[in-house]
Amino acid sequence: MELTKGTELPSKTFTITRADLVRYAGASGDFNVIHWNERVATEVGLPNVIAHGMLTMGLSINVVTDWLDDPVRLLSYGCRFTRPVVVPDDDRGAELVVTASVSEVSDGQAVIGIRAECDGVTVLGKATATVRLD
Repeated sequence: MELTKGTELPSKTFTITRADLVRYAGASGDFNVIHWNERVATEVGLPNVIAHGMLTMGLSINVVTDWLDDPVRLLSYGCRFTRPVVVPDDDRGAELVVTASVSEVSDGQAVIGIRAECDGVTVLGKATATVRLD
């Protein structure tokens, strides 16, 4: 795979609904009430129910793994949670827009910078993935 710094990966947009939060809670075992109860979420200072951070992180890496012809080539992935993804109680949900580009290429590996936004606000900071180039 020939890559250069600045190469952009295809972007993806994910819709996250309250129903998705319920399914994720069941799959992950994370039943924290801030992910499903608006009253509790606002009582603790959140604007509304928020998506699980790991759900946001997991969706965001799809930009890289879908781009790779073999997801096993993903060597590492990390990020910081900078803002919550607020999920309204409606049929539209929240839109998570994820873009990514190559920030470094060396020694048969590439570092991919990932940008995840909701409502124009970055929700993951320092999101990077390292992939093996074969």
